[in-house]
Amino acid sequence: MAEVDIAETVRGSQSADDEGHPSAGLSGPGPWRRGPVLTACALLLGLLLLLHGEVTDWAGLGSLVETFLPWFGLFIPVLVAGALWRRSASSAVALLLPVTVWWSLFGGLPGGPTDQAGDLMVVSHNVAVENPDPAGTARDLAASGADLLALQELTDQTKASYEKELAKTYPHYAEEGTVGLWSKLPLSGTRPVEPPVGKAQQDGIPVQPLRALRTTVATEEGPLTVYVAHLGSVRVMPRGGFWTESRDADATKLAEAVAAERSKRVLVLGDFNGTLDDRAFDGLTSQLRSSQDVAGDGFGFSWPAKFPVARIDQILVRGVEPTSAWLLPRTGSDHRPVAARISW
Repeated sequence: MAEVDIAETVRGSQSADDEGHPSAGLSGPGPWRRGPVLTACALLLGLLLLLHGEVTDWAGLGSLVETFLPWFGLFIPVLVAGALWRRSASSAVALLLPVTVWWSLFGGLPGGPTDQAGDLMVVSHNVAVENPDPAGTARDLAASGADLLALQELTDQTKASYEKELAKTYPHYAEEGTVGLWSKLPLSGTRPVEPPVGKAQQDGIPVQPLRALRTTVATEEGPLTVYVAHLGSVRVMPRGGFWTESRDADATKLAEAVAAERSKRVLVLGDFNGTLDDRAFDGLTSQLRSSQDVAGDGFGFSWPAKFPVARIDQILVRGVEPTSAWLLPRTGSDHRPVAARISW
């Protein structure tokens, strides 16, 4: 009787194996079939990084994704851990896509300060309306040794403090509305940045000028054209999503002004309220280079000052060579000052 029972058990086990039933499933699926969800997530992440420019900008979604694009790399180690835990070969292979794309976008950024040598040091800083100590901020910026100091968010109440504290170090000063440039070198031809001729109106409505100025710096190597700009704000609207219309319109105006610029040497400094990965700045990045991308210290995130997550303060160049770019210590502002050295 026992022999019959054993034989029946063996036959049942073999039958289950042949039909792919319980006994065959004891070992689970193979490494290429494990973790289908992880594999799909890895592929989607890679495609998002690769094709971020194709993400719809409905309700500002595309702009929001591109603003924080580097941070999507944080999903990679999570997916790697999941692939190791599941021992999924398919997930591991799929992860090659996001790793490769992220590295091509951001992995080449320098990890530390580069050569500090250069012919001119420039600093840009949104000093913030709510800054509790404008005089202290001015002294800190003057102590940086910058030759050119571009400030944004100046107010009628704070201008006097900056003018007083910076006058000794920077004898030359240009101002237009809420933006200003302090310089150790002579300035000339300062004017507001107006819409290009023929585009002063849109649909019969006057186009608002930028919060920006253009001026010329007299250097030993010849004239250097400098733009200082504070582009429109962005807002997260409860019903409208990520609102960027004002910022995007200003970016277009600034790009058109730079395109019409005849000077061979150009600096564009200021608070862009967006990162250069954002499609809104394609018109600028096609003409200018980011000092941070060329010679910077890591990502150079500048906002918010307490825990920076995005670089929205920019130093862009044309016709000169950035040799280094870095962040200055915090001031009383909610932005970190950004600095760069350039050579001819």
